[in-house]
Order: sequence, then structure tokens, then C-alpha cells
Amino acid sequence: MAELADRVGEVIETSTTEFTAQCYELYQSPPLGSLVKTTDESVTLYGIVYNTTTASIEPGRRPIARGKDDKSEEEIYRSSPQLLKLLRTEFNTLVVGYRENEKLCHYLPPKPARIHSFVYQCQPEEVREFSRSFGFLSILINTHLPVSVDEVIAASLRQMSQVDEDPHRFLVTAGKELAILLGAEFNRLKAILGRMRQ
Repeated sequence: MAELADRVGEVIETSTTEFTAQCYELYQSPPLGSLVKTTDESVTLYGIVYNTTTASIEPGRRPIARGKDDKSEEEIYRSSPQLLKLLRTEFNTLVVGYRENEKLCHYLPPKPARIHSFVYQCQPEEVREFSRSFGFLSILINTHLPVSVDEVIAASLRQMSQVDEDPHRFLVTAGKELAILLGAEFNRLKAILGRMRQ
């Protein structure tokens, strides 16, 4: 059972391939490339964070500059505490696998996440288990995102390597897998490998 302390948000928009979660705390999104999860009855969906936004809670209404006479950003929030209620942080997650009946799959689940499902940051042991197979890389490589897919691939592998018992070996193995998947795209492969370095 996921711990309350690991809970980072709640699903507010969902599809088979991705979901958007709103953070409970402003600016407290998981880092780019993080592995997160949400559970629906007996199925746990895994996703990689690919984008984070902070904006007004009112569509079409942008925040205005307020700190002309303030010495720090913290002072802006102290003098206008209502800002914490008028802004929201959301993160977008690409679904890269799921677990059902103890079987871990590195492909899309049969159903999307549910609205208001809790989203949790995966613990290191769960990240290690998920990243024993690089099957999720195929989903990442072949997706179209509003951000650089290559940056997301590199960020996710860096994040995963940080919890591996041998980070260097993990990155070398991931690089070999990428070389197979991107064999005909040498420049793209080289760029991703360059960004994977710690």
C-alpha cells in the first residue's frame, strides 16, 4: 500500500496513453523523468513525468507581477497569501506500463486511470523492479509529446540510474538498448546518450 507521504497529486485528466495530475502543494511536482504510479482496484498504472506547469486556476486569466517592492519571492507570498489558492501546479505523465495480478507489463494498460485517483512517487525498490526491463523505452521513443521526447528519455534513465545498485552499469545497459531501438538514427542516439551522463 502506497504511503501518504509519497502521494504527490490527484488525477484530473486521463486517457489510455497519459494522465494529468494536480499537485496538492504548489511547485511540488515530481522531477522530469520520475516514475510515478496510480492504482485502480487491482491494476497499478506506471507513468513517467514529462511536463510540469504552474498557472492560474482560472482558465484564460494569467498571474500578474506583484513583487516590485518585495525583496524576495517568499515576501510576495507572505504579503499575498491568497496566491497559494489562486495558482495550481500540474504534471503530465506518459503511461509506460502497469501491474495486474502481480504481473508487471511494459506496455499500455487495458483501461486508463480514473479521475481523482491518487498519484504516488515510486519508491526506489519499485523503480529498480520496473527498470529491470527496458520495454518502456519503445513507448517513449515512439510517442509524440509537446516537449522533447529525447530529453524525457534521458531524464527518466538518469532518475532510474540513481536508485540502481550500479548506476554506471545501468546507463551502459540502457545505452545498448537505445542503440538497438535507434539503430538508424545515429544523431538522435548520440544526443540522448550525451544527456544521460550524470
